[in-house]
Amino acid sequence: MNEADISRIVEMAWEDRTPFEAIEAQFGLNESAVIALMRQHMKPSSFRMWRKRMAGRATKHASRCSSITLRHRATHSRK
Repeated sequence: MNEADISRIVEMAWEDRTPFEAIEAQFGLNESAVIALMRQHMKPSSFRMWRKRMAGRATKHASRCSSITLRHRATHSRK
């Protein structure tokens, strides 16, 4: 995996509305693999902050929130 892919995965993981299933569909990484990648590529304090924020968040799982699509669209991209 190159740096651009890693950066994109980190960006998608920080997004509130991007479910882990979208990351898995695009990059083949399940939730535990995303957590491991985040732990490896972030400062420990940033990782702890991210995990606290993601804990129990229904929007990070498509099965818990029916209004989420499995496609991620960056806020700066064209619609």
